[in-house]
Amino acid sequence: MSNKILPPATIGILGSGQLGRMLTIAARQMGYRIHVLSPDSDSPTGQIADKEFAAAYEDLDAVQHFAQSVDVVTYEFENVPTQTAVACQEFAPLRPGANVLHVAQNRLREKQFFVAQGLPTAPFAEVTSLETLLTGLEKIGTPAILKTATSGYDGKGQVLIANGQSPMVNRQPSIANRQSLAANAWEAIHHQPAILEGFVEFEREVSMVAARGLDGSFAHYGQIENSHVHHILDISQAPADVPPGVTQEAVRLTRAVLEGLDVVGVLCVEFFLLGNGRLLLNEIAPRPHNSGHLTIEACVTSQFEQQLRAICGLPLGSTRYLRAAAMANLLGDLWFPANDQQSEPSNHPDWTAVLTHPHVKLHLYGKAEARPGRKMGHITALANIATEAATIVREARAKLNTEY
Repeated sequence: MSNKILPPATIGILGSGQLGRMLTIAARQMGYRIHVLSPDSDSPTGQIADKEFAAAYEDLDAVQHFAQSVDVVTYEFENVPTQTAVACQEFAPLRPGANVLHVAQNRLREKQFFVAQGLPTAPFAEVTSLETLLTGLEKIGTPAILKTATSGYDGKGQVLIANGQSPMVNRQPSIANRQSLAANAWEAIHHQPAILEGFVEFEREVSMVAARGLDGSFAHYGQIENSHVHHILDISQAPADVPPGVTQEAVRLTRAVLEGLDVVGVLCVEFFLLGNGRLLLNEIAPRPHNSGHLTIEACVTSQFEQQLRAICGLPLGSTRYLRAAAMANLLGDLWFPANDQQSEPSNHPDWTAVLTHPHVKLHLYGKAEARPGRKMGHITALANIATEAATIVREARAKLNTEY
C-alpha cells in the first residue's frame, strides 16, 4: 500500500492564518483540495479553502468531523492544543506529529529537548515561583530574560531583567536589588510558569528553514539573515552573508532537530550567531516560517510546496535559489495615521506606491482588521545579491510613508 497522498486528495489545516493561506495556494496549484479548522470564519485561509470549519479547537466533535473529511492533517501554528492534534490522529495522519507540537509549544520543553540532543543553547532555568526565579538569577546572573513557557511570540510574554540601563553591561545586582528585579519581572508575566534564559550578546539572528520527508530525506534553504524591530521580524534576506563553515554547522544542527523529533514536514530553527562564529539554538517553529516567505519567488520549490510534498509522502523539491532575495513584513501600523496608533485605522495603503518598483512582489493576507504590530502582508524582491534585495524592499515600503 502506497503512503503517497496524491491529488485530488484533501489536505486538512489546523489554524487559518497567513501560513495556511499560502499553503492553500501551493496546494491549489498542485490540484489538492483544502479543509481548514479554526475558531474564526472568513479567515485568511478559509477565504480560499474548499471548506472552512469554524469551531473551537476544544470542540472535539467538530475536530473529529473535520479530520474524517481529509486525507492528511497539518498545522500552521504551534499553539494548537495537544488534545486537538491527538483527536485528528485517530482519523488521518498528522504531520508533523503531536509529539512535535508538545515540544515546540513550550519553551522549557524545547530547551530541555535541545540539551537532551546535545545542541548548543543559552543557559536557562525553570521558573515556577518567585523563589525559583531568584534561584535562577543566582545561577545565571544578569542580564537575563524571563519568558512565559507558553503562548509567547513576537516578543510577547518576555521581560528583560537587567541591573542598569543597558542589557549589554553585566552588572551583578545586590541581593536586595536582585529580589526587587525578580519581583517586578514575576509580576509582569502574571505569575505564569516560565523559563529564565541568559542574555545572549549575538552578532546577528539567522534562521534555517528545512524539510524532512516521510522517507527521512532532508532538504534545507541555507541560512537566512533576519532583523527585528520591537521583537517582530522586519527584514529577512538570503543567502545570509556567513562563512561556509557556519552554514555547514547550521545544517548539522537543524538536521539533528528534525531527526530527533521525527519531523515529517517543514520546520524552522532560529539561531543566534555569536561574534566568534558559534551558533546557539534559540527556538524552533514546526511549520513554514515568516523568514521563509521569500522562497516563494526566490527558490525552485517554496517552503509551502515543500510542506505539501513532505506531508503527502512525495519527493522533496529542489531548494536552489534562482536569485538572492529579501522580504519585508507589512504590519498593521501602515493602516494608521503616522505617529497615532490610538486612532481608528485609515483606508488601505496605496499599494501602487510599492508596486512602482517592477521587481517587488506584494502579498496581502486577507485579514479583516488591521492592528499595530499585526502581520498583514509582506513584499519580496529578487536581486543579484541579498543586500541589494533588502535595499529594494526597504525603499519600496518607505514609499508608504511609514516610520520604518
